[in-house]
Amino acid sequence: MFDVLGIGDPIIDTHVQIGDKTNEVELKEIAGRKQLCLEYGAKISIADSFQTLGGNAANTTVALSRLGLKTAFISTVGDDSNGQLVIDLFKKFKVDTSLITKEAGADTRYSIVLNYKAERTILSYAEKKNYIWPEPIPECSWIFYSGLSEGFENIQKNLLAFLDTHKSVRLAVNPGSYMLKNAREDLREAARHADILIVNLEEAEKISGQSLAAAKSEKALIEALLLLGAKEVILTNGPRGAFAGSKEEVWQIGSYPVKVVSKTGAGDAFSAGYLAARLARHDLPHALEWGTANSTGVISAHGPHAGLLLNQTEIEKMIERFPTVKPEKLN
Repeated sequence: MFDVLGIGDPIIDTHVQIGDKTNEVELKEIAGRKQLCLEYGAKISIADSFQTLGGNAANTTVALSRLGLKTAFISTVGDDSNGQLVIDLFKKFKVDTSLITKEAGADTRYSIVLNYKAERTILSYAEKKNYIWPEPIPECSWIFYSGLSEGFENIQKNLLAFLDTHKSVRLAVNPGSYMLKNAREDLREAARHADILIVNLEEAEKISGQSLAAAKSEKALIEALLLLGAKEVILTNGPRGAFAGSKEEVWQIGSYPVKVVSKTGAGDAFSAGYLAARLARHDLPHALEWGTANSTGVISAHGPHAGLLLNQTEIEKMIERFPTVKPEKLN
């Protein structure tokens, strides 16, 4: 029996590290939005480059495996070299790949991740997939659903039907960019079935249909998302930390004061830490601490996996390092 089945698009990410003092690169504020500006036509030196397995569901599933949970992954990749690389990397991280299928003639998703001054800008490629729902689905406790491309409908239809006939299986949903842009009502339908809905501020605003300014607080946004049907909502908001709530209570925790090297994969590490805590039957505020601890490890290194905490003991040690940062219940 698996603890968690991940569902989503695995991506081969090529990370490019741009030096903070590179002359041909600068940040500008244009119409209220911060822009990464590269000198047009220039040859720009980089500090480093490497490839990793990426994608929200893939990163979260790998992080859960690192924390000692038994995991498998459901997706369809291309029959190209990147598709095989995805499978090889999952196996490296001890994630079962027997539920991954290959589509003949298709390309596996990939992206270029531009890392500059602790923030990342992602150039992403995706094409429509003929996703296959594998049969039979093995026994599992949780399913983590996130980040499919065009053609996701077959997977979601079968997923919701599976949940209707397997009442003991719980669902965590983390929105992917394609569904946020092109299939928001389908995303809301998934959220209605979610035991846990995990969103950042921008995702919360898009799904709820209201801004933080209009809602006036993260707590109010969480309450709006709970009305969609999710039993529990987690909302991350950068330096303001993370919020989590149910119909009974809403909690907040601040960020741990560490140097941010790279934010790539931080949200996925938070999702894994939070979900692992809930599987271990920790309460909501302690789950917030687990998520924060795991994401803190990731932002302290380059790439989504290098800083992942190796086990649940390391999670608790990270929490102990910051005794003044504790969850607070919001009124």
